Amino acid sequence: MARYASLMGKRVLVHYRAGEVTLPATARLVADSGRSIFLEEHYVLRGRVQTFRWEIPYSCVLRIEESVSAAAPPTKEYDPEQHMSPDSANGEVRMVRFRNPAEQT
Repeated sequence: MARYASLMGKRVLVHYRAGEVTLPATARLVADSGRSIFLEEHYVLRGRVQTFRWEIPYSCVLRIEESVSAAAPPTKEYDPEQHMSPDSANGEVRMVRFRNPAEQT
């Protein structure tokens, strides 16, 4: 029988054991096989939506609870054309000249 069926489809905070390390994870609980739980997270990489899914056996779960924080908004992919300096926001380009260390003044 699925131990965490009441949390199915909800965003959860899980503290689990991986070897001798305790790790936290916040993701959507998408499956419960009766032996382990499956978490899933979506992210954008190079303009494509990717899915990361991982399995945590019951024996490694230390604590699981519904996440009270709202789901993080989807991240936007970095576009260097949109991330210009505030000085060049109006379209003007400024040239900066660096001093040559070989030149002594």
